[in-house]
Amino acid sequence: MSGKGIERRDFLKYVLGSMGMLALDWSALPRGVQALTKDNEYDAVIIGSGLGGLSCGAAFARQGFKALVLEKHDKPGGYATAFERPGGFTFDVSLHSTTVGERNGLHNLIPGFPEIKEVEFVPHPNLYRVIFPDYDITVPQKDLQAYVKNITGLFPEEKEGIEGLFSDMKGLAGDIQRLSDARGQMDMQRFAVDFPFLAKLYNRTWKDMLDARLKNEKLRAIVSAQWAYYGLPPSKLVSFYYAMPAIGYLTGGGYYPIGRSQKISDAMVKFIESSGGKVMLNSQVAKILIKDHSAYGVRTSSGDEFTSRVVVSNANPFDTLRKLTDEQEYLSAYLDQLDHYSVSLSSFQIFLGLKEDLVGKLGIKDSEIFYDTGYDMEEGYLAAQRGDFENGGYALTLYDNVYRGYSPAGKNTINIVTFTGYDPWKVYETDYFNGNKTAYKKEKERLADILIERVEKTLMPGLSAAIEVKEIGTPLTNVRYTNNYHGAIYGLDQTVDNSGSSRLGHDTPIANLYLAGAWTRPGHGYGTVLASGLECFGEIMQKWG
Repeated sequence: MSGKGIERRDFLKYVLGSMGMLALDWSALPRGVQALTKDNEYDAVIIGSGLGGLSCGAAFARQGFKALVLEKHDKPGGYATAFERPGGFTFDVSLHSTTVGERNGLHNLIPGFPEIKEVEFVPHPNLYRVIFPDYDITVPQKDLQAYVKNITGLFPEEKEGIEGLFSDMKGLAGDIQRLSDARGQMDMQRFAVDFPFLAKLYNRTWKDMLDARLKNEKLRAIVSAQWAYYGLPPSKLVSFYYAMPAIGYLTGGGYYPIGRSQKISDAMVKFIESSGGKVMLNSQVAKILIKDHSAYGVRTSSGDEFTSRVVVSNANPFDTLRKLTDEQEYLSAYLDQLDHYSVSLSSFQIFLGLKEDLVGKLGIKDSEIFYDTGYDMEEGYLAAQRGDFENGGYALTLYDNVYRGYSPAGKNTINIVTFTGYDPWKVYETDYFNGNKTAYKKEKERLADILIERVEKTLMPGLSAAIEVKEIGTPLTNVRYTNNYHGAIYGLDQTVDNSGSSRLGHDTPIANLYLAGAWTRPGHGYGTVLASGLECFGEIMQKWG
């Protein structure tokens, strides 16, 4: 990369925005003047209380603007929620592990919101464990050197390549951090010299990074064991979106909040309301109010209208623009572009409450286990798209090993998850939403039995007999509770052509209508969607200021 053919401002936006590292200078942003006096008048209305919507709403409230967040569900958080079942069990909908900041020896620093201090995160005993046909590897918490030593011992002939790969990952992280610290003061003519890893890797896939260093297919699979949590196989996934989080995870550790992910969402709501904003649950938006191609508020399904200077949708862009507006003709070119993006995988989850402490009885010490039946990640992705549960792997979470009290005394709360495309579930879609779920229930029970039997045979003998509570979540469940298009869990795929500044942006052709969340920049993941809400707010402030 020479620095030619791309403007410095655009490149900075690409690099820092792609990882959610664009910092806001709050002191330089406009402040609300509290001029709105009517109950239904707001500076900003946010549709949806996923973390991207809550983050954006919190930013408005922090600056003194009158903000309203409307949520159709009876809980805030989108995928960052939890639900209860008889027997004292509480299940986390999605969170498995995240990275957090530390202050005063306590891990409670949520990215972008230092004011929120009541959510405490605790470390996993080990970062994760991955099981392949020939290897069973435990990755240590916050000990990259030990991990590298471990896999080098398994593949001594790849020692130089292993060290080179992790050097690339650390170098990439270092370049991006220095670029962020420089706040744009850089000489693009010296870019390749000053930021060598960034110049080499910014527009490559994760496969490109792997192939440049590693020869052994099994080793490439081992170091990419968490590819499914980024939604794409190495050949399609942009290098940033695996290398950066992965190296941060390996060096900084993985953490889980006491109180589950619902604790994060509830804390965000508390912050918004304590800062003068408002969050309304059980309030589904039916229409975005638009005049002369400019949004000026929303109408709920109950007929309430709220006017605002801007509307920010944390809902998926397909529904936002096709179902909540009547502007399809005006938006035709934008919608055509949107339809060319690929949508991420969905999930199939089994939430199990066990009537005994089977985890303790079996002596399992891990909290996250990934079980793979082979090493071909490309085929694994295609199998997930097909919904091929018979030949696929799974992820297993055992958070009773993270902190005491996660489950009722003497019991376990576990989650089995695999990934699936939406197409296998389309056949049940119409009947499902019309309340006829007989065939759907039969199929989801069949697939759940396959996964439970596999976990029982490979890791947890006695699992079936220990089950007290069982809930199954499918792509249709995701649609029902979050309205996410095709039950996607990661929004739009993070490909080279749909990442950084090329990723779907926050603004839309409709004036004063914005998008925030996993579907837009920077992308999916708890910390990243929080950054998305802040980035969206920052763009609005640029126009207001």
